Amino acid sequence: MTADSDLLLSQVLESAFALPAMLYTNPQIAERERTAVFARHWQLVAHAGQVRDAGDHAIAEIAGVPLLIVRGEDGELRALHNVCRHRAGPLATCDGHGAKSLRCKYHGWTYRLDGQLRSAPEMDGACAFDVADIRLPRAHVAQWQGQIFAALESPPPLTEVLGGIDARIGAHPLVGYTFDRRTSYEIACNWKVYVDNYLEGYHVPHIHPALNKMLDYRSYTTTLAPWHSLQFSPLESADALYGNGDALYYFVWPNIMLNILPGRLQTNRVVPLAVNRCRVDFDYFYPVDRDDAAHRAQDEAFSDEVQHEDIAICEQVQKRLASGSYHAGRLNPKRESGVWHFHEIYRRALRETGTATPCASC
Repeated sequence: MTADSDLLLSQVLESAFALPAMLYTNPQIAERERTAVFARHWQLVAHAGQVRDAGDHAIAEIAGVPLLIVRGEDGELRALHNVCRHRAGPLATCDGHGAKSLRCKYHGWTYRLDGQLRSAPEMDGACAFDVADIRLPRAHVAQWQGQIFAALESPPPLTEVLGGIDARIGAHPLVGYTFDRRTSYEIACNWKVYVDNYLEGYHVPHIHPALNKMLDYRSYTTTLAPWHSLQFSPLESADALYGNGDALYYFVWPNIMLNILPGRLQTNRVVPLAVNRCRVDFDYFYPVDRDDAAHRAQDEAFSDEVQHEDIAICEQVQKRLASGSYHAGRLNPKRESGVWHFHEIYRRALRETGTATPCASC
């Protein structure tokens, strides 16, 4: 491993190059991203409907750390490490409702909903052992528009990360939407390939024929904020799908997407599985007062069609990044400012944590 600081230097949009192939293909980089990117920044981990009442809980994982998002008896929402302090057993292996306590599945150590150890079977003979001294570590947790975010280390304030989105969506708050279903896709590409693809409409006329007819490509714009970006397009579709209105595609660093169309919210979370593989979780939300099964089925079928088009091109790109043929190409300043913005935050994250980049031959 040798440092190559030039790879992480900030670039001006008008003369910017894409990230080099090694940042999408080197396992050492993927390992360093766990701490430089994912442990230090907010992750979408649950929605409010999962943890509405005391004892309700949802399992999650950030940068390899299992978490338990739980509503306490005091009404407080907590993100606890889902790792028993005895011998690392799980407190929960699935989502649930109304738990009175958190009991380890391995040896029965039991914790209160606030993470404080309450009892440990047959530990009477242990020297200097006091349940009052033991509690589950906590992660940061915050809620916005019915979505729950968590972070392991000290992230920027969530209000700062999402600043400006509330004002933009204005008359269409998302808290009135209810969860419908999740669809997950495993994709043979690095997580950043998928994010890059999401962050530009440049490919829409070439990859998404049906979506291209619905969006006004000439009016497609990208707006950048410190921690997120917005892709916007006027929308013209059949009334049975979305009708006319605005398509708002928000990307929130490092791996969260909020797709807001008339009558529908879709959240996406891109989860790295390996250097050349990721999973994307699609959660669908609809207004509580719109119970239209036919509309939901049509929306989800259309989204699935677009997703498979994206999967096909992302997997092809990953193969070519790994081929040894690709050298970082120039970005299109008009159409790929969102990609540039993501790359700039990514480079900064690696610089700030002192993450060395491997040489091309490593």
